[in-house]
Order: sequence, then structure tokens, then C-alpha cells
Amino acid sequence: MPTPKFKPGQSGNPAGRPKDKTPATLLRKAIADDMPDVVRKLVELAKEGDVQAAKVLLDRICPPLRPQAIPVTVEKGATLPESGGNVVAATLSGEIPPDIGAMLIRALAEQGKLIELQEMADRLQRLEKLLEART
Repeated sequence: MPTPKFKPGQSGNPAGRPKDKTPATLLRKAIADDMPDVVRKLVELAKEGDVQAAKVLLDRICPPLRPQAIPVTVEKGATLPESGGNVVAATLSGEIPPDIGAMLIRALAEQGKLIELQEMADRLQRLEKLLEART
């Protein structure tokens, strides 16, 4: 086994990169130093009607709302297509929002794929047993 170049716990470059001297750190510091003036100017411009300045301020103060999950009730059908039909009907009638309806339809489609895969696996297992019995 070859010997390592450096002892464990010992840096290969003890001087290393100087802390707080990277371009990104220096830029952040410069921005932070001027931030009160920048914010004051943005507020001034926004009050004068500058829509972009107002947008920058609002985006920082009031970030966009994220969608909230709401509970919905849809009648379960005897089959997946029947359940899907109930979701579509509930969506079209306004009982559930369109985005929730679309998510439910996708979930039903994925469930259908899982059922198909399980049925194929079961069928394959039965066929393998039949082939084993013949030999």
C-alpha cells in the first residue's frame, strides 16, 4: 500500500486560500456596506412610480404565496376509470379546483400503471411455473 503524501489531519496547503478574500465574499461585503443606501433609493424610486423598484421591494418583503393543499372529497368509483370520471365531473362542476383535479387524474393513471405491472408480474410467474412443470 503506498504511503499517503500528507499525514491525517494535516493540510496539504496550510496557507490555503485566504479567508474573506474571494471575489464573491468581497462583492457581498461591498453590497452589504451599501445596502441601506440601496434600499432607501429603491423606496424613493418606488414612491415616485418606478414599477420595477416597487417589484424588487415587494419580491423581497412579500415573496409569492405558495399553493396550499386543501382537502377534497370525491366519490370513489368501483373501477379506476369510474373514479377518474368522478374526478372529472367534480372538477367540471367546480367542486374541486382544476389543478387538484389534474393531480388526482395523474395519481389514478399512475395507480393504473402499478396495477398493470403487478398483473404482468403475476402472469409471468404463472407462466414460469407452467414451464417448470412441463420440464
